[in-house]
Amino acid sequence: MKKTDLVQNLTENTSLPKSDVKLAVDLIIESITQSIVSGEGVEIRGFGGFLKKHRKARQGINPKTSERTQVEEKYVPFFKPGKSLKEIVNKG
Repeated sequence: MKKTDLVQNLTENTSLPKSDVKLAVDLIIESITQSIVSGEGVEIRGFGGFLKKHRKARQGINPKTSERTQVEEKYVPFFKPGKSLKEIVNKG
């Protein structure tokens, strides 16, 4: 599902105008992004949590050329699904 599909789905299932729904979705995504960047993370009970993880510097290998390169340390966004979400996915 893309963001436009999410906006369309929410518009169909509420009495809100599409412009308001799009603004709300954009604000939620921006808020989650800023929390991850600041290191706070976001936890949505029953769904999961968003946070940033630190990856150490390491030696990488280019699979085409077998050339070894140094990969710098970095932070990556990470999603950890909640228990309820895992159960629903495994049933379906």
